[in-house]
Amino acid sequence: MFDNEKLVKLLSDKHMTVYRLYKLTDLAQPALRRLYSGEATDPTYKTVAKIADVLGVSMDEFRRKVN
Repeated sequence: MFDNEKLVKLLSDKHMTVYRLYKLTDLAQPALRRLYSGEATDPTYKTVAKIADVLGVSMDEFRRKVN
């Protein structure tokens, strides 16, 4: 499951907007907005890889911890 809170924090820490992430990843802007808002929780491997690459983090950063 994708941890949208981690995405929100990373974008904030890097002073980056969802629009800027969209431009840098070349992913669909509506899909990124759904991930950012938490509406979408199961992105593809390719999507997470592109986001992680642009933000300079491991894909594991976005894995939600399951209790």
